[in-house]
Amino acid sequence: MKKTFRNLISKLPIDALANPAPVVAVLPLEGIIGSSGRFSNAINLANLEDKITEAFEVYNVKAIALTINSPGGSPVQSELIVKRIRELSKEKEIPVYAFAEDVAASGGYMLALAGEEIYAHQASIVGSIGVINAGFGYPAAIEKLGIERRVYTAGESKSLLDPFKPEVEKDVKMMK
Repeated sequence: MKKTFRNLISKLPIDALANPAPVVAVLPLEGIIGSSGRFSNAINLANLEDKITEAFEVYNVKAIALTINSPGGSPVQSELIVKRIRELSKEKEIPVYAFAEDVAASGGYMLALAGEEIYAHQASIVGSIGVINAGFGYPAAIEKLGIERRVYTAGESKSLLDPFKPEVEKDVKMMK
């Protein structure tokens, strides 16, 4: 068969051109979250603004997939990114789904909150928004070496299995 323009055109999937397949834009969020000054490749709104906007402008985009692999960092940058993604999702009426890869901890978990749904592998490390602050007190030479332990947490499960407290059976079961 002779190769003519008409023969070549007849082999093109014209239906596919007329009705393009829906697209899911993938937006990778990988690394430490922080301002541009401290980390040149950090996750922050300044570094991601164009990529976030582009993801929502992909032709025939029907959803955004956030792939998250971050141990956390700046709560300010985390919140700014989440706010921008939610604004565009609402404005463009495009749903966002978050996928925790290896780690979505602290601010990384906060990034996942930009999604309508969060997905994670059973071995992914996910969670831990909050801070633990532990220290020692020394009143009256720790009451003649009776030593007092002080622990301040932002949640009831933040100091499980503290070596300075008696072991609690339900905490041991939770950790197993």
